[in-house]
Amino acid sequence: MQFLADFLPAGIAMHAPALIVVIPLIMAAVAAMMPNGRVAWAVALVTSAAVALLSLNLLGQVLTEGVVSYHMGGWAPPLGIEYRIDMLNIALLLLVGMLGFLCVIYALPSVGDEIAENKQALFYSAFLVCFTGLLGVTITGDAFNVFVFLEISSIATYTLIAMGAGKDRRALTASYNYLVLGTIGATFFVIGVGFLYMATGTLNMADMAAILEVNGHNRVTQAAFAFIVVGLGLKAAMFPLHVWLPNAYAFAPNFVTAFLASTATKVAFYALIRFLFSVFHPDVSFVEMSFVWLFAVVGTIAMVVASLQAVFQSDARRMLAYSSVAQVGYMMLGLGMGTASGLSASMLHLMNHALMKGALFMALGAFALNFGVRRVKDLAGLGKTMPASATAFTIAGLSLVGVPLTVGFTSKWYLVTAALERGWWWAVAALMLSSLLALAYVARLLSAIWMDTPPSHHGELSQRRLAPWMVLVPMSILALANIYFFFHADPLVWLARSAADAVMGGN
Repeated sequence: MQFLADFLPAGIAMHAPALIVVIPLIMAAVAAMMPNGRVAWAVALVTSAAVALLSLNLLGQVLTEGVVSYHMGGWAPPLGIEYRIDMLNIALLLLVGMLGFLCVIYALPSVGDEIAENKQALFYSAFLVCFTGLLGVTITGDAFNVFVFLEISSIATYTLIAMGAGKDRRALTASYNYLVLGTIGATFFVIGVGFLYMATGTLNMADMAAILEVNGHNRVTQAAFAFIVVGLGLKAAMFPLHVWLPNAYAFAPNFVTAFLASTATKVAFYALIRFLFSVFHPDVSFVEMSFVWLFAVVGTIAMVVASLQAVFQSDARRMLAYSSVAQVGYMMLGLGMGTASGLSASMLHLMNHALMKGALFMALGAFALNFGVRRVKDLAGLGKTMPASATAFTIAGLSLVGVPLTVGFTSKWYLVTAALERGWWWAVAALMLSSLLALAYVARLLSAIWMDTPPSHHGELSQRRLAPWMVLVPMSILALANIYFFFHADPLVWLARSAADAVMGGN
């Protein structure tokens, strides 16, 4: 692992925690000034590649040095702003960096089809701003900075979703609804941070935790906890605060949906874990109660209700959007177990779900790029006309169900094991029921793709069409990763366990 820490020049590696946020922010301005979309895309591609390399370097630093603390401007915390990387957030940095890079490769043909040429440079600029915000939330050790970066990513996301109006005017309504609900969530979160500052006199999360451990908790910190959970729960699409997500995923440009489904809710879920375990403490009575009576309950309801809603959708992207709400429920259930095994299972499903949904939404984007299809019935015969994209979709769909030989089975197995350790047979039953419902809606999609007859034009069946290689390559990588990491699960399982141990100490 020493190689990971040393492959960049020492000067760059030293400032990697700052550069991983500063580079995409600066390059967002550069992309906006580019003369056309293709050049702006090249800027985004180079930037995302740099972020992926910096995240690998930071993984090496954490493995060799332990927790990495970077003091912005040389001001030591708690007075200065700290960027703090441990095994919990390095997993998210890797996820956002790698998925961001793959999604940008995918973006060129997809964005070219959906966004007007004169708006593409601004589109890539907004993406890089969103990218910056997600990375900032993940790496910062300052509670108010979490709010700032959440808003940076959210404001850019509203813009990215609205730019889907070129294909479907409903993207404007979806963006506006997300803006309203996202603002409410941000307001709740910043009020919670304000209460914490009132109680502790600091905004550094490690310092907050130390002060709360000494002074104990009172009604102010309990109120802070409630506001923060609601605010981050809304950003993470926690049931029933998820109502912004289905339309946002359904009407955004295909590239945006693939990127957001892979990263955005995961980063918000990480922030929730960070506050629950690193600022508050799982042994505190009101936090301990929230695990079972809040997160486990709403997670279980989401798994079943959102899966049931997905079954009856006629739009393929809305179907997968409701599926994402159900999958967040899986993560909330693991979190609600309040154990290291439950949290590690939750983190494992977080990473595996990014692989599944990234491949699924990329495949739907490939179908839309070639044939303009959106509804389930319009997928008819795509297994014959677009076999490569249909195969990738099938692999990721089976992984979503949790079929053996896919990563979906691995993370559900770990969730079941963690639930049995708690004696939660009801949770196992809910997992099985949700998986059966997932099988029902995925079967609808796969039946249309492989069993139905391709549409005909003037009596002739549609001819085979291959998606552009810039769509096929990242989509295939994610689809094959769903199989590869079943047979070689150790790296992801190790990352998930290390993330849980970083905040729970293996307890």
